[in-house]
Amino acid sequence: MRIALAQVNAKVGDIAGNAGEVRARVAEAAARGVQLAAFPEMMLTGYPVEDLALRPSFQRASATAAEQLAREIDADGNGEVICVVGYLAFDTAPVNAVAVMHRGSVVATYVKHHLPNYGVFDEARYFRSGSEPLLLRIDDVTVSLAICEDLWQEGGPVEWARDAEAGLLLVMNASPYERGKDDSRLDLCTLRALEAGCTLAYVNLVGAQDELVFDGDSIIVGPGGHVIARAPRFTPILMVADIEVPTSPAPAASVAMTSGAWPAGIVERPGISARMPELEEVYAALVLGLADYVGKNGFTSVILGLSGGIDSALVAAIACDALGADRVFGVSMPSVYSSEHSKDDAHDLANRCGLSIRTVAIAPMVEAFLESLTLTGLAEENLQARVRGITLMGISNQEGHLVLTTGNKSELSVGYSTLYGDSAGGFGPIKDVSKTLVWELARWRNAFAAEQGQTPPIPPSSIDKPPSAELRPGQVDSDSLPDYAVLDAILEGYVSGDQGAAELVAAGFDQALVERVLRMTDAAEYKRRQFPPGTKISLRAFGRDRRLPITNGWRESAG
Repeated sequence: MRIALAQVNAKVGDIAGNAGEVRARVAEAAARGVQLAAFPEMMLTGYPVEDLALRPSFQRASATAAEQLAREIDADGNGEVICVVGYLAFDTAPVNAVAVMHRGSVVATYVKHHLPNYGVFDEARYFRSGSEPLLLRIDDVTVSLAICEDLWQEGGPVEWARDAEAGLLLVMNASPYERGKDDSRLDLCTLRALEAGCTLAYVNLVGAQDELVFDGDSIIVGPGGHVIARAPRFTPILMVADIEVPTSPAPAASVAMTSGAWPAGIVERPGISARMPELEEVYAALVLGLADYVGKNGFTSVILGLSGGIDSALVAAIACDALGADRVFGVSMPSVYSSEHSKDDAHDLANRCGLSIRTVAIAPMVEAFLESLTLTGLAEENLQARVRGITLMGISNQEGHLVLTTGNKSELSVGYSTLYGDSAGGFGPIKDVSKTLVWELARWRNAFAAEQGQTPPIPPSSIDKPPSAELRPGQVDSDSLPDYAVLDAILEGYVSGDQGAAELVAAGFDQALVERVLRMTDAAEYKRRQFPPGTKISLRAFGRDRRLPITNGWRESAG
């Protein structure tokens, strides 16, 4: 059997555009002699649709579009290709479903059997689950269908495939990227292929939707658990493969179809894409996350403050890689406390990346505020950050750029940011990136550029110098925060691992430091609620996966 896994990019709500993408990929599949083409979960509507699932007009549009798409594929002359396309269907409630299209009609519908209830998307709030198997009888081969979390659960589609002696288990997915998830995905596909006793084809969405990044990584695994084909990550592709599938007796309940034959003498073996090293993988996710957020929301350019520090340098490099340097605008906003090396580093970065930079001195604006307000100490320091925020938002409003914030996850965790200052903006590319990972990514990006014979984008001095907000004379981050390596280790246990103070102290961290960091983290929840969205790369990203009560009397103690 010749199958195609359409690892493509969908936009939530753009039903017409998504349908057009399906038609284009089916045309390509037909030209390559494909018999069965599979598209990702919720392909027609994009994923996740969240509260759009509850809107009757959207429900009707999705169902109507599925029927119309089947007719259009047939009218294009490609109706012989059996297409499996994810969409939002409606019965007594919305359902996450796939439509099987053939010869101008939706011949069958499968409803997701297992619904997730976790941080990325609580489908149980929107959808009802299905309970009936759908077995396709294509010529004399049985194909079982599953959707995403169906594969993670015991029983259900895997059991149906085994009991029906299916030759293929086809799984449609919209599985978002997380660091370290790659191996578990392959391990699961291998395990389920062995359990089902058949070939397993896993097609996944690629692209970004708000905070989520979908990395593709579509996989075909043979019944013995060996990898037959694997698609590249973060890249749209139609992966066509010839697979050997056994014939079997027809199940009592199945939808029978006859497939076309592929061209003689042509063999499709897509190969197994090499895995990315971890830092390259994370960087690629951040680039795709920003590129799609900007593109899908109709922005033409971005603007950010360039302080000469490591965080703004990394964000600028990501932005230039995502959009092109001609669409990235930097602003140097020195105050009376800004060092010459910081100003020089900001301009050095702009020259290395090729982005536009302007200088707006904030000292006169700060002085104008202080003439009307009596502010000292921390309030005066934060005023500088807020004047910078106003400056960026003002330019954005005038020129139409999207403002990028440059705060990292470590700072966001402990509240080391200023509301309406450095937290002001429309998107936070490194919102889910710890400070130690910021340094690692910066060094990786420079090394990668050097390997390619290109100019490293990030000034070495921005990487090597002690981090500082430069809001008072001689200030460095270590005045207020512990060493970032220690801080990030504590935060990893607390934020991602849900460990309490006692567990962290038992792991070897100083008790007073643990309790201080945890108090700072809990107290900063109100700030995090007001931070813009940003690309999710971890298991527990703020806003998407982890929310604490703002009014919260619970305090962690190791005693």
